[in-house]
Amino acid sequence: MSARQVVEASLTWTGTHFEPDIRVAVDEAGRIARVGRLDLTPTRRLSDAALLPGFVNAHSHAFQRGLRGRGESFPSGTGTFWTWREEMYELVGGLSAAGLHDLCVQAFEEMLDAGITTVGEFHYLHHTAGATDWALDRVVLEAAREAGIRIVLLNAYYRTGGIDTPLAGPQQRFDGVSLELFWAHVDRLASGLDRRTQHIGIAAHSLRAATPDEIAHLAAESRRRRLALHVHIEEQRREIDDVVLAYGRRPLTLVNERLPDTSGVTAVHCTHSVPADLEAFLNRGGVVCVCPLTEANLGDGIPDLGVVSPERIALGTDSNARISMLEELRWLEYGQRARGETRGALRDAAGALGPVLLNIATAGGAAALGVAAGRIVPGTWADFAVVDLEAPALAGWTEATLADAIALGTDSEIVRAVAVGGRWLTRRGDGPLVA
Repeated sequence: MSARQVVEASLTWTGTHFEPDIRVAVDEAGRIARVGRLDLTPTRRLSDAALLPGFVNAHSHAFQRGLRGRGESFPSGTGTFWTWREEMYELVGGLSAAGLHDLCVQAFEEMLDAGITTVGEFHYLHHTAGATDWALDRVVLEAAREAGIRIVLLNAYYRTGGIDTPLAGPQQRFDGVSLELFWAHVDRLASGLDRRTQHIGIAAHSLRAATPDEIAHLAAESRRRRLALHVHIEEQRREIDDVVLAYGRRPLTLVNERLPDTSGVTAVHCTHSVPADLEAFLNRGGVVCVCPLTEANLGDGIPDLGVVSPERIALGTDSNARISMLEELRWLEYGQRARGETRGALRDAAGALGPVLLNIATAGGAAALGVAAGRIVPGTWADFAVVDLEAPALAGWTEATLADAIALGTDSEIVRAVAVGGRWLTRRGDGPLVA
């Protein structure tokens, strides 16, 4: 359990601006109890530092950290998502439980170093080779516990290797088996969670791996259980063509038709989604998760977010080819600038940009995962990222420019410490964050 504590930084993020003289009281369970100009003696003073909610990574495949540097030579010509996928299958084919554990710990520790305190792990590598044992789900949870990060395990249903195509080769390790057995496994997992830092959610991998009927079932049951549901949607043009050929509708059109209520549902990527479908999805309550670095690395494209309110956007590191929430933020905004040939693409009604981006990286991800994090308010988990105001990248900041300077001009080196449920990891010199 976390000890009671009172935290005071030079500046604290309120959700709209940085404010001095704020104290944050944390209870013994690791949740924020009170916030404000409290008449309490600080037990942890953070001088020359700004306190933010920890960043929330809404979409990760931690095992793909093992692909870093692989698949980046092209002797036969330019590559595609589909040639990258074969590299991923090769990794999966040779991955042991111990290897998966090590890759997950590596990825999760890098996330903490980057100020990410919650990860939504879209997890579909369920089984050890040659078995249907679901053993690797526990491996991921244990790796998150060891690293010290908060995890929402988005347990993925993955039933086919393509539309009407059986699973083959390494894909068999992804097998959701059946809806009945999948939910029975989810129940077993949920009963063994550490409720302080471990949470469960659901994923339908895609319309290539689950039918529209199965996704509708998963959405209805997730809503009944009050669990988040995430789905890969329209990342690739070929995916869209395959779905149109099979069902006569684009993927997001099908989701909108089959899910009259999309609250609690996050569509991941939407790289090639048309504005009308996005509007319909958002009007029913949905959230869009964008992963700019991976979408660039894989050559997916840049989504058209013109109709998407920033309050309905979350960010993910996806393949973990690079783990930096601040870099994801810049690519998010700059991608929209490049696409629209304009500046300030994701500004709010008052024209502010930095606060919008910081909230996407915190509250936006928390909303997509259905977890009480991403804000410094009573009742949420005491998950913090501490920014070093003396970092060279922030030289010249003022209270008026700080949010923009952090979002658009820095990287993970500004993160001095993080806390997860009130448990602190701090940076020693130039090294990683340690307890």
